Amino acid sequence: MLNREAICSGAYLESFNSLPRDILWTQAQIDASLASTMAKRPDSGDVWVFAYGSLMWNPISAFDERVAATLSGWHRSFCIRLIAGRGSESQPGRMLSLEPGGTTEGVALRLPAATLDEELRILWTREMVTGAYTPTWQTVTLRTGEQKTALAFVADPAQSQYERNSRASDIAPVIALAHGSIGSNADYVFKLQQALLDCQMQDPYIDEIVAELGLQCREA
Repeated sequence: MLNREAICSGAYLESFNSLPRDILWTQAQIDASLASTMAKRPDSGDVWVFAYGSLMWNPISAFDERVAATLSGWHRSFCIRLIAGRGSESQPGRMLSLEPGGTTEGVALRLPAATLDEELRILWTREMVTGAYTPTWQTVTLRTGEQKTALAFVADPAQSQYERNSRASDIAPVIALAHGSIGSNADYVFKLQQALLDCQMQDPYIDEIVAELGLQCREA
Protein backbone atom coordinates (compact mmCIF):
# COMPACT_ATOMS: atom_id res chain seq x y z
CA MET A 1 0.00 0.00 0.00
CA LEU A 2 2.97 2.35 0.29
CA ASN A 3 2.98 3.70 -3.25
CA ARG A 4 1.87 6.75 -5.17
CA GLU A 5 -1.38 5.26 -6.45
CA ALA A 6 -2.52 4.18 -2.97
CA ILE A 7 -1.78 7.60 -1.50
CA CYS A 8 -3.48 9.55 -4.30
CA SER A 9 -6.58 7.32 -4.29
CA GLY A 10 -7.06 7.55 -0.53
CA ALA A 11 -6.50 3.80 -0.08
CA TYR A 12 -3.33 4.42 1.93
CA LEU A 13 -5.12 6.46 4.60
CA GLU A 14 -8.05 4.03 4.63
CA SER A 15 -5.65 1.19 5.42
CA PHE A 16 -5.06 2.81 8.83
CA ASN A 17 -8.74 2.98 9.78
CA SER A 18 -8.24 0.38 12.51
CA LEU A 19 -5.96 2.76 14.44
CA PRO A 20 -7.34 4.44 17.56
CA ARG A 21 -9.27 7.59 16.63
CA ASP A 22 -7.25 9.70 19.06
CA ILE A 23 -4.04 9.25 17.04
CA LEU A 24 -5.30 8.79 13.45
CA TRP A 25 -5.24 12.06 11.52
CA THR A 26 -7.83 12.93 8.90
CA GLN A 27 -6.85 14.26 5.48
CA ALA A 28 -8.06 17.67 6.67
CA GLN A 29 -5.64 17.62 9.60
CA ILE A 30 -2.80 16.51 7.33
CA ASP A 31 -3.58 19.29 4.84
CA ALA A 32 -3.71 21.86 7.68
CA SER A 33 -0.27 20.75 8.88
CA LEU A 34 1.10 21.14 5.36
CA ALA A 35 -0.38 24.62 5.00
CA SER A 36 0.98 25.68 8.40
CA THR A 37 4.47 24.44 7.57
CA MET A 38 4.52 26.09 4.15
CA ALA A 39 3.40 29.37 5.74
CA LYS A 40 6.65 29.24 7.73
CA ARG A 41 8.76 28.62 4.62
CA PRO A 42 11.90 30.74 5.08
CA ASP A 43 12.37 31.59 1.39
CA SER A 44 10.67 31.27 -1.98
CA GLY A 45 13.36 29.16 -3.62
CA ASP A 46 13.29 25.47 -4.47
CA VAL A 47 11.75 23.12 -1.92
CA TRP A 48 14.11 20.39 -0.73
CA VAL A 49 13.27 17.44 1.50
CA PHE A 50 15.86 15.75 3.72
CA ALA A 51 15.49 11.97 3.39
CA TYR A 52 17.00 9.90 6.19
CA GLY A 53 14.79 6.78 6.29
CA SER A 54 12.55 5.09 3.74
CA LEU A 55 12.43 8.27 1.66
CA MET A 56 15.99 7.31 0.68
CA TRP A 57 14.91 4.18 -1.19
CA ASN A 58 11.18 4.74 -1.76
CA PRO A 59 10.53 8.49 -2.01
CA ILE A 60 7.18 8.15 -3.86
CA SER A 61 7.05 11.93 -4.36
CA ALA A 62 8.66 12.95 -7.65
CA PHE A 63 11.90 14.92 -7.51
CA ASP A 64 14.16 16.80 -9.93
CA GLU A 65 17.43 16.28 -8.08
CA ARG A 66 18.84 13.89 -5.49
CA VAL A 67 22.05 14.80 -3.68
CA ALA A 68 23.85 13.28 -0.68
CA ALA A 69 23.51 15.65 2.26
CA THR A 70 24.28 16.09 5.95
CA LEU A 71 21.99 17.53 8.61
CA SER A 72 23.80 18.85 11.68
CA GLY A 73 22.18 18.98 15.11
CA TRP A 74 20.03 15.86 14.70
CA HIS A 75 20.53 12.09 14.88
CA ARG A 76 18.50 9.05 13.87
CA SER A 77 16.36 7.51 16.60
CA PHE A 78 13.75 4.74 16.55
CA CYS A 79 11.72 6.66 19.10
CA ILE A 80 8.16 6.39 17.79
CA ARG A 81 5.92 3.47 18.75
CA LEU A 82 4.73 1.76 15.58
CA ILE A 83 1.32 0.05 15.62
CA ALA A 84 0.53 -0.07 11.88
CA GLY A 85 2.38 -0.71 8.62
CA ARG A 86 5.35 -2.57 10.10
CA GLY A 87 3.87 -3.13 13.54
CA SER A 88 0.53 -3.75 15.24
CA GLU A 89 -1.28 -2.85 18.46
CA SER A 90 -0.62 -6.35 19.78
CA GLN A 91 3.05 -6.32 18.72
CA PRO A 92 4.24 -2.71 18.39
CA GLY A 93 7.45 -1.92 16.57
CA ARG A 94 9.50 1.25 16.31
CA MET A 95 9.41 3.97 13.67
CA LEU A 96 12.44 6.05 12.74
CA SER A 97 12.65 9.76 13.45
CA LEU A 98 15.22 12.43 14.29
CA GLU A 99 16.08 13.72 17.75
CA PRO A 100 18.34 16.64 18.75
CA GLY A 101 22.11 16.18 18.84
CA GLY A 102 24.78 14.79 16.55
CA THR A 103 24.63 14.66 12.75
CA THR A 104 22.70 12.64 10.18
CA GLU A 105 23.83 11.69 6.69
CA GLY A 106 21.08 11.21 4.13
CA VAL A 107 19.96 12.61 0.80
CA ALA A 108 18.31 15.87 -0.18
CA LEU A 109 15.50 15.70 -2.73
CA ARG A 110 14.55 18.77 -4.76
CA LEU A 111 10.84 18.73 -5.53
CA PRO A 112 9.70 19.92 -8.99
CA ALA A 113 8.21 23.41 -8.96
CA ALA A 114 5.62 22.52 -11.61
CA THR A 115 3.94 19.88 -9.42
CA LEU A 116 5.05 21.10 -5.99
CA ASP A 117 1.61 21.15 -4.37
CA GLU A 118 0.86 17.59 -5.49
CA GLU A 119 4.23 16.24 -4.38
CA LEU A 120 4.00 17.91 -0.97
CA ARG A 121 0.48 16.58 -0.36
CA ILE A 122 1.66 13.05 -1.20
CA LEU A 123 4.62 13.49 1.16
CA TRP A 124 2.45 14.81 4.02
CA THR A 125 -0.18 12.09 3.61
CA ARG A 126 2.56 9.48 3.78
CA GLU A 127 4.41 10.91 6.78
CA MET A 128 1.68 12.46 8.92
CA VAL A 129 -0.87 9.64 9.27
CA THR A 130 -0.73 9.97 13.06
CA GLY A 131 0.91 13.36 13.40
CA ALA A 132 3.86 11.76 15.17
CA TYR A 133 6.37 14.04 13.45
CA THR A 134 7.03 17.76 13.57
CA PRO A 135 7.80 19.04 10.05
CA THR A 136 10.59 21.62 10.30
CA TRP A 137 12.80 23.72 8.05
CA GLN A 138 16.46 22.88 8.52
CA THR A 139 19.75 23.80 6.85
CA VAL A 140 21.44 20.85 5.16
CA THR A 141 24.87 20.70 3.57
CA LEU A 142 25.00 18.98 0.19
CA ARG A 143 27.95 16.80 -0.74
CA THR A 144 28.89 19.58 -3.16
CA GLY A 145 29.38 21.93 -0.18
CA GLU A 146 26.29 24.01 -0.95
CA GLN A 147 23.82 24.68 1.83
CA LYS A 148 20.09 24.39 1.27
CA THR A 149 16.99 24.86 3.38
CA ALA A 150 15.13 21.55 3.52
CA LEU A 151 12.08 20.01 5.12
CA ALA A 152 12.89 17.46 7.80
CA PHE A 153 10.39 15.40 9.77
CA VAL A 154 11.60 15.21 13.38
CA ALA A 155 10.26 13.61 16.56
CA ASP A 156 7.61 15.33 18.66
CA PRO A 157 8.15 14.27 22.30
CA ALA A 158 4.68 15.58 23.16
CA GLN A 159 2.96 12.95 21.01
CA SER A 160 1.57 9.84 22.68
CA GLN A 161 3.55 7.54 20.33
CA TYR A 162 6.89 8.98 21.43
CA GLU A 163 9.19 6.55 23.30
CA ARG A 164 12.07 8.04 25.27
CA ASN A 165 14.25 4.91 25.31
CA SER A 166 15.60 4.24 21.84
CA ARG A 167 18.83 2.41 22.75
CA ALA A 168 19.74 -0.20 20.15
CA SER A 169 20.02 -3.06 22.65
CA ASP A 170 16.60 -2.27 24.12
CA ILE A 171 14.62 -1.75 20.93
CA ALA A 172 16.12 -4.56 18.81
CA PRO A 173 13.99 -7.27 20.50
CA VAL A 174 10.90 -5.15 19.81
CA ILE A 175 11.83 -4.55 16.17
CA ALA A 176 12.67 -8.24 15.68
CA LEU A 177 9.08 -9.30 16.49
CA ALA A 178 7.06 -6.53 14.86
CA HIS A 179 5.42 -6.81 11.46
CA GLY A 180 2.36 -5.45 9.68
CA SER A 181 0.66 -4.92 6.32
CA ILE A 182 3.73 -3.28 4.72
CA GLY A 183 6.24 -5.83 6.02
CA SER A 184 8.47 -6.50 8.99
CA ASN A 185 10.03 -3.85 11.18
CA ALA A 186 13.42 -5.59 10.89
CA ASP A 187 13.29 -5.44 7.09
CA TYR A 188 13.01 -1.66 7.33
CA VAL A 189 16.25 -1.52 9.32
CA PHE A 190 18.04 -3.79 6.85
CA LYS A 191 16.84 -1.69 3.89
CA LEU A 192 17.99 1.47 5.63
CA GLN A 193 21.46 0.09 6.23
CA GLN A 194 21.69 -0.93 2.56
CA ALA A 195 20.45 2.48 1.40
CA LEU A 196 23.20 4.12 3.44
CA LEU A 197 25.82 1.78 2.03
CA ASP A 198 24.59 2.53 -1.52
CA CYS A 199 25.33 6.20 -0.79
CA GLN A 200 28.73 5.36 0.75
CA MET A 201 27.40 6.32 4.17
CA GLN A 202 27.30 4.63 7.53
CA ASP A 203 25.40 5.24 10.75
CA PRO A 204 26.82 3.46 13.82
CA TYR A 205 23.38 3.49 15.47
CA ILE A 206 21.82 1.63 12.54
CA ASP A 207 24.75 -0.79 12.36
CA GLU A 208 24.34 -1.53 16.08
CA ILE A 209 20.65 -2.31 15.66
CA VAL A 210 21.41 -4.59 12.70
CA ALA A 211 24.00 -6.42 14.82
CA GLU A 212 21.50 -6.75 17.68
CA LEU A 213 18.87 -8.10 15.28
CA GLY A 214 21.39 -10.70 14.18
CA LEU A 215 21.79 -11.76 17.81
CA GLN A 216 18.02 -12.00 18.17
CA CYS A 217 17.82 -14.31 15.16
CA ARG A 218 20.58 -16.57 16.46
CA GLU A 219 18.93 -16.80 19.86
CA ALA A 220 15.47 -17.54 18.45
